[in-house]
Amino acid sequence: MAKGSFDASSLIAPLMVRIPLGLIFMAHGSQKLLGLFGGQGLTGTFRIFEQKLGIPPIFTLLAIIAEFGGGFGVLTGFLTRLSAAGIASVMAVAIYKLHWANGFFLNINCVPGRGHGIEYDLALLGMALYLVFAGGGRWCLDRLIFRG
Repeated sequence: MAKGSFDASSLIAPLMVRIPLGLIFMAHGSQKLLGLFGGQGLTGTFRIFEQKLGIPPIFTLLAIIAEFGGGFGVLTGFLTRLSAAGIASVMAVAIYKLHWANGFFLNINCVPGRGHGIEYDLALLGMALYLVFAGGGRWCLDRLIFRG
């Protein structure tokens, strides 16, 4: 495209990725942090991550911050690249620690004893990586705060 030309898709594309990704991670983060939406809350999350997944408490805390804080950051476009990098890290760990052994596809029929594959996490990872590289776009707080 020529310099100075108008491309509507490039203006709105980051926003269309930020909204669902931010909402998804704020919801999941609030389950872990606050116990909302049927979540375990902070102490339950620490217990599950350490006992079932072998994840030390400091990394559990970082994951909770990345999910809730990163979700807020991505949704509002505040520290978008950093927020998205945190989310991408959480998704990479989830793929490796939880879902890789279950193959690619989700357990769409919820077959007992079978977990979900990497399909959903891979989509979220791709969305987060897009924002890491592209930034928050035109309509984000980063643009207002860090002009230039």
